Amino acid sequence: MNRIADREVGCHATPDRSAGRGRGGTLMMMGTICTACLVFAGSASAQCAARDTLQNQLRLKKTPPATTPQIRINSALDLPLWKTITIGTFRDPLSLVNALDAAGCGVGDSAGEVLTRPAFSVNAAAKDVNLVAVSAAELGFQTDTVSLAKIYARARALGFGLAAAEIAPQLRLQYPDQPIGEFLTVGMEPIKTWKGDPVILSVANGGAGLILIGQDGGPDAEVSVISRFVFVRLGEAMPVRGDAKAAPLLGRPSP
Repeated sequence: MNRIADREVGCHATPDRSAGRGRGGTLMMMGTICTACLVFAGSASAQCAARDTLQNQLRLKKTPPATTPQIRINSALDLPLWKTITIGTFRDPLSLVNALDAAGCGVGDSAGEVLTRPAFSVNAAAKDVNLVAVSAAELGFQTDTVSLAKIYARARALGFGLAAAEIAPQLRLQYPDQPIGEFLTVGMEPIKTWKGDPVILSVANGGAGLILIGQDGGPDAEVSVISRFVFVRLGEAMPVRGDAKAAPLLGRPSP
């Protein structure tokens, strides 16, 4: 039986039961439905609340939705740049966590653990990072689900790079106009929770505000092919022809 991957702190959330957390569980596209929304302190500075999110979508038109037709790509060069964000803007992880709180962004239980683990760090200097958004189907997978290890292997073969862990919470802060219903998983090396569960991070807008949640980061975790991932845009890449064989499984999760 699948377990719920995460739940939003401060909100009675009901994640889609198809979202699995256990190794080998299916990570389907989550629709987080809140029955009691967060009451955000400092509403003047909040940008993640449902009302603020809607206003941001009307005001900010610069970032196109990550959703695109499911057309297979043969190289990272086939995808346009989706979004550029800046990392290294906080002196330490705690400052970043405080910024999420000040903005009124929801943070799930396992995501909150990841942000406080020793393995989570922030860049020492400000740096721009170019990001692309791509689905497993666009990477060439045709089955209903595919393992996280195979998705990462194909992404690397096509010229995409895994994201630093800091990118997920920074993206949450710098993507205030995320469309309602969009769910993006950041392709990153997993970080273990205190219980030893490997977790990767996702940014989502379930309709009750912007959230940062954790997902099963084990190499055998099964992901729906319509799920969308955020990877780092690297330099030149050689196109991959035919079905690329999966590279070795993900590296061992960070402690």
